Amino acid sequence: MSRIGKTPVEIPDKVDVTIEGNSVTAKGPLGILNVSIRSEIIIKKEGNIITLERANEERKTRALHGLSRTLVNNLVTGVSKGFTKDLEIHGVGYRAQKDGKKLVLALGYSHPIEINPPDGIEIIVEGNNKITVKGACKQSVGDMSALIRSKRPPEVYKAKGIRYAGEYIRRKAGKTGK
Repeated sequence: MSRIGKTPVEIPDKVDVTIEGNSVTAKGPLGILNVSIRSEIIIKKEGNIITLERANEERKTRALHGLSRTLVNNLVTGVSKGFTKDLEIHGVGYRAQKDGKKLVLALGYSHPIEINPPDGIEIIVEGNNKITVKGACKQSVGDMSALIRSKRPPEVYKAKGIRYAGEYIRRKAGKTGK
């Protein structure tokens, strides 16, 4: 039995969850999110607890059990607390600033890079080298963070670039002279 899959999902007070067939919709203070679960997984709601069970014991169904539970849990957590991802900019002259909703990055290129966040994603710039991406959908927050990081990933010689907060960059030794 999947340890993750058999763990129940608790619904906080401010969140309303509706289950229609294999579609789960959560409404909360941070918005409305929806996820479709495969038909091999049975979803049950009793009071403020959601449990997920397998319809059969096939290999594919066992693989989907933990995933489905995690997707439902991320849905409930997203509309109640939300998700954040922190990024840091390292490098001389590299900086970030907000221009309305969009993020403007100066990363050593001949032009500034502008990134418009999608609906439901908020970008906060602290100082000029710390970026926080916030939102209700965990996947959207991760995708936006990866897009920002991809504009100048950290290089291995001087570790300059955009990295996730706490990310370890393995450094390489440079050239040595005679």
